[in-house]
Amino acid sequence: MTPTLPLGANGPLMPALGLGCMGMSEFYGETNDEQSLAVLARAHELGVRMFDTADMYGNGHNEELLARFLKTGGREAFIATKFGIRKAPGEYARTIDNSPDYIREACDASLRRLGVERIDLYYLHRAEAARPIEETMETLAGLVQADKIAHIGLSEVSAETLRRAHAVHPVAAVQSEFSLTTRDMEVEVLPACRELGVAFVAYSPLGRGLLSGIMKSGDLAKNDFRRSAPRFAGDALEANLARLDTLRAIADQNEVTPSQIALAWVLSKGVFAIPGTKRLSYLEQNTVSAGLHLSANEIDQLDHAYVPGSFIGDRYTAEGMKGVDA
Repeated sequence: MTPTLPLGANGPLMPALGLGCMGMSEFYGETNDEQSLAVLARAHELGVRMFDTADMYGNGHNEELLARFLKTGGREAFIATKFGIRKAPGEYARTIDNSPDYIREACDASLRRLGVERIDLYYLHRAEAARPIEETMETLAGLVQADKIAHIGLSEVSAETLRRAHAVHPVAAVQSEFSLTTRDMEVEVLPACRELGVAFVAYSPLGRGLLSGIMKSGDLAKNDFRRSAPRFAGDALEANLARLDTLRAIADQNEVTPSQIALAWVLSKGVFAIPGTKRLSYLEQNTVSAGLHLSANEIDQLDHAYVPGSFIGDRYTAEGMKGVDA
């Protein structure tokens, strides 16, 4: 049974397991719209309600794909999308833009692509370092007042930025990478979320596939961005895969996969998780994970086996780190 959590202090109660939709449009090799639509429909059938996208995923394609899903039966789906990263089609290079005019334009464009009258959760994808977060929040508050968005979210921000933002208008959720491979959020951001009553949404809770234990560098498609990510490059990938013995042992004891234990660990922390997939088999594995109960001893073993810094290599290139921890 999937646990449920509130989205912030006054938000709806929802299943903790959501679905990240980015890979259905780019970054992780070839895509197939019909296959992705089947995954979206099955996720909804299995009780998933939070569907996570962004305007920059496929330069609008991902939102348009979700619009097709919503038209064919995605009732009660909760759509979270994002703004703030601008990039050319097919390029990885990006700029961060939080200007008020751009925010309003981006929101209207997302509403059109999604085919909805109001966005359930609108995230600042990355914060622009030179722009006060208070200005950005005032613009977003205006979109709430205009009934174009229901809730405001922030992605990859520092605890200080979260506090300043929350003082202007309630923040419903903070989204950041969080998994056994990436635990820096536990130091300041997660405690700040709990103090302020802000939901935390973990993206890449399976370490971008690293925690499956079966990844090999040769398996990655030529257009898979992980080929250039330091954590997956050369000797780093082999060293990181060699760290997974404890995860594998606990998986074997429970007769499940390492990925399922890794996802159950994230959910045990009382947060939302939005693993991304474009395959039905992985979706169904992830759904099983939401019902797994790890013992206190198993959680303790994982906590100690994968202390922060256990995995080598940055999670993004320098380009991808723009706006992270802003």
